[in-house]
Amino acid sequence: QVQLVESGGGLVQPGGSLRLSCAASGNIVSIHYMNWYRQAPGKQRELVAAITSGGTNYADVVKGRFTVSRDNAKNTVYLQMNSLKPEDTAAYYCNAGVQSDYVVRDYWGQGTQVTVSS
Repeated sequence: QVQLVESGGGLVQPGGSLRLSCAASGNIVSIHYMNWYRQAPGKQRELVAAITSGGTNYADVVKGRFTVSRDNAKNTVYLQMNSLKPEDTAAYYCNAGVQSDYVVRDYWGQGTQVTVSS
């Protein structure tokens, strides 16, 4: 009924930039929250950034380097990643709370790989 599709991952050198996109499609009345998580091999999944109508939040390790934004007309959230470090290497996942009728359901995208290496 609702799908989240991430894109924009790839290989980049340290100090470089990438912009991730997450597009929601389907029967959407409203999107209440959209989050970016990441998970590196051998590590737990961590929340990177979040956006709601009330504002944005970031993990301390990405604050000042990453920016999350939202295009409501396109039902899309973006994660602009600047000054990338090897430690940012991970699979990045989009997570959203989407209202299709009278309830909000939680959805996850398939993930997109970001690799930061020389």
